[in-house]
Amino acid sequence: MKKPLLAERARALCAALRRIYPDAHCELDYANPLELLVATILSAQCTDVQVNKVTPALFAKYRTARDYAEADPAALEHALRAIGLFRAKAKNIRACCRILVDEHAGKVPQTMEALVALPGVGRKTANVVLGNAFGKNEGVVVDTHVARLSARLGLTRQTDPKKIEPVLMKLVPREDWTLFSHWLIFHGRRRCKAVKPDCPNCELKEMCPSYPRFMKLRG
Repeated sequence: MKKPLLAERARALCAALRRIYPDAHCELDYANPLELLVATILSAQCTDVQVNKVTPALFAKYRTARDYAEADPAALEHALRAIGLFRAKAKNIRACCRILVDEHAGKVPQTMEALVALPGVGRKTANVVLGNAFGKNEGVVVDTHVARLSARLGLTRQTDPKKIEPVLMKLVPREDWTLFSHWLIFHGRRRCKAVKPDCPNCELKEMCPSYPRFMKLRG
């Protein structure tokens, strides 16, 4: 499919998803940029549900970047013990917050360059923080849901998130970059699941090139 037509389909998908999921949002619980940064670091290879079980007590105890930077390593690890890779994540959070204190007056920076320079923060985490905490569309978050649905919806044949993101950035209007990820994540969790997508009831079936194939597989 030629790119102009693909971009047109992407815009149509955005319009449909906006109608289907008007309340789509980041499902990590947070009250400020620091809490979102910490929660997103914790969410690597872990579900948002599990992170949200740990963060209420964590955020009550550690309220500032300095609190994390000066935290007793064993105590912080204990607070994160229910999270996968908790030792590495505790180390990264302490190191990350030390830089926030020393170089950013304890505040979360608002640029991609500054964020990806922090320990434990890659482009995906930076996109989450910039888009949701600061309303800045600097890129598209590509998690497993976004990667899966981007392929099923025929937007890209790429499988590497680093290659999927620039494709989506070209197809999706910039003002929708943050929401586009939320829309696909909502749809992936509620309808287009990895193992048994609910194709018969899918609101996007008329726009989905994978629909005929999946229905054929269902017999």
